Amino acid sequence: MTDSTRPAWVRWVALGCVGLFVFVGLVVWAFVNLILGSLKQSGAYTDALAKVRADPAAIAALGRPIEPGFFVSGSVNVSGPSGEAELAILVEGSRGEGTLYLEATKRAGEWEYALLELAVDGREDRIDLLAEE
Repeated sequence: MTDSTRPAWVRWVALGCVGLFVFVGLVVWAFVNLILGSLKQSGAYTDALAKVRADPAAIAALGRPIEPGFFVSGSVNVSGPSGEAELAILVEGSRGEGTLYLEATKRAGEWEYALLELAVDGREDRIDLLAEE
C-alpha cells in the first residue's frame, strides 16, 4: 500500500504514538532536570565544588578548570537551618576525571563535612579535602 491508499486512521494512530513518545520523553527529561537541579542548588554541593576547585592536590590531579559533570547522585535533606547531605559528584579537569564524595550535616545554617574526598580515575588513593582544614 502506498501512503495515499492507507486509511486515514493508520496515519493518525502513527502520529499519536510518536506524539505520546515525545510527550513521555519530555516529562522524564523535566523530572530528571528538576531532581538534579535541586541537588545542584544545595549549599553542600556548591561549597564542596568550591573546596575541590581551590585544593592544590585536586588541581594537580585533575587540571584546571575543574567543572562538575551532568549527573549527581545521592540525597540532600534540609529543614531550615539543619540538614544532611550525601552526594557523589562527577568532576573533570583538563588532565583527568574523578568523583567527589561528600557527607555533611547542616547545623545552625552551616555545613560541616564528615567526609569530603576526591577519587581520581586511574588512581588508587583518594585526595582528602578535609586534611588541610
